Formats: sequence, structure tokens, C-alpha cells
Amino acid sequence: MIRSMEKRDKEAILGILDETGMFTPAEIAVAEEIMDIYLDRPDQTDYGIVVIENAAAAIAGYMSYGPTPLTDGAYDLYWMAVAPKEQGRGHGKALVRWLEDQVKSWEGRMIIIETSSQLKYRPTREFYVRLGYKEVARIPDFYKPGDDRIIYAKYF
Repeated sequence: MIRSMEKRDKEAILGILDETGMFTPAEIAVAEEIMDIYLDRPDQTDYGIVVIENAAAAIAGYMSYGPTPLTDGAYDLYWMAVAPKEQGRGHGKALVRWLEDQVKSWEGRMIIIETSSQLKYRPTREFYVRLGYKEVARIPDFYKPGDDRIIYAKYF
């Protein structure tokens, strides 16, 4: 089940971000900042956050997204994480497909996803390619020397 994030979900999501081993403390702090904006300012329109529950109604993963500022019909998938024990069960795919359906219903034109070229992100990059996303840009040494920013897109 995919539903909007609620305040009670925050600690579980932070735990998932930590458990994956994919995110630095600084990255987790940014993800938390986005959660706080989403939870504390219900009138804002910059960020949406959803969670996916497993069969036991526990949080299995989450995703944050939003309209790309100053564009017409472009949306960003900002953050997504699935608990390590829940990976491989289709939760990530379900979250991405949910966002695609939403963007289409909003008459959006594309979804943009940015990630790192670090080796540890290779499975993530391959996941997005399997879902039909194409690498459309790469900025060498963006995050740090040897760590490129890779931008994927899917057009509707």
C-alpha cells in the first residue's frame, strides 16, 4: 500500500535511510529537512512524500518528489529508499510506477532523477534503466573529484 507520509512515519524512514548504508549523515540530514518541510507546512507544494507498507503494515520504503522549479511539466524524484530486508520485493518499482502514474495524471512531461556515479550506486542506476529511464546528462566531478552527477529522465 502506498500512502502519504505522516508524522508517525518519520523515525521509520530515517531508520531505513541509515540501514541502507547508501546515504551519508549529511544526505540523511537533507532528507530529514525535506520531511520536516512536508510535514510542518501542509500548504507547501514543493515536495510530496509517500511511503509503501509491507504486508504487515510496516514501512518498507519511501519516496520524495516534486515539481521541478521553473519548468512546465517536469518532476523530480528526489529521494527513494527501501529497507534492506524489503529489497527485491517490488517496493521500489511500485513507488516509481506510482509516481509515473501521478505525473501523467497531472499532465506532466517527464520525471528527472539525479544520482552519483559512485560504484555503490551502480545497482540503483541499473534499477532506473530497467524501468525505462535514460541517462541524459553527466557532470564530471560534480560531487567530488571522481564522483559524477548522473541525470536520468523518462518522458511521457
